[in-house]
Amino acid sequence: MENTKPFARIVRALPGTHERVVETALRYVSPGSSALDLGAGSGALTERLQAAGFKVTAVDIENYFELGSEFLQLDLNDPNFSRALSSKFDLITSVEVIEHLENPTAFLRSVQKLLTPEGVAILTTPNVENVAARLKFLKSGEVRAMNKNSPEHITPIYLDLFVRKIVPPSGLTLVEHFVHPENDYPLTARRYFVPFFRLLAPFMKGTALSGDCHFLVLKKTEARRPASSGWIQGPIRGD
Repeated sequence: MENTKPFARIVRALPGTHERVVETALRYVSPGSSALDLGAGSGALTERLQAAGFKVTAVDIENYFELGSEFLQLDLNDPNFSRALSSKFDLITSVEVIEHLENPTAFLRSVQKLLTPEGVAILTTPNVENVAARLKFLKSGEVRAMNKNSPEHITPIYLDLFVRKIVPPSGLTLVEHFVHPENDYPLTARRYFVPFFRLLAPFMKGTALSGDCHFLVLKKTEARRPASSGWIQGPIRGD
């Protein structure tokens, strides 16, 4: 039966982000599975995950909400925060969190430790490399969503560096990436610039030229058998 319960909690993400997180999760994990919401904030995503049938544990540095779910107060900048959780999870979500953290690889290592063998992690973070962001940097030298107006954002995520340098040491692999919303720039207040951005996009390189948010889907890195005897760990490049 379709859930018609309204969701009225404050959402600190682009419109439609939480809905796409749940839709993406359901492509990888069945309802009834265990889920961990890292950086739960107001509880808006936790509530949606519960409505979709997941058994959710919420984590944040403070408890900003009251829901019928387990809550743990943890500092996600602690490289060993995973030790505070005794269970492993089929699904881990972290929406607009990694850009707040001092060490994204350490954070991902904890995520890897908390995933079940077939589990999936879904992260979102501001897209700092789309057309609008590139033009802003060219004009002002400032990284979009990381300037003085967003002092809580300290770690911009560039997709190429994320795949090559940040993810592999964590024991995770990027298995899917997309931007949200595709072919749009909702953070651009002067909407008359948007058609100009779309015209410029074909002349630039990259896979994240539109959308103001990255969706990053990760799984544990599979073991590979080398030509000689023994096993080694190696990252598997996502599409």
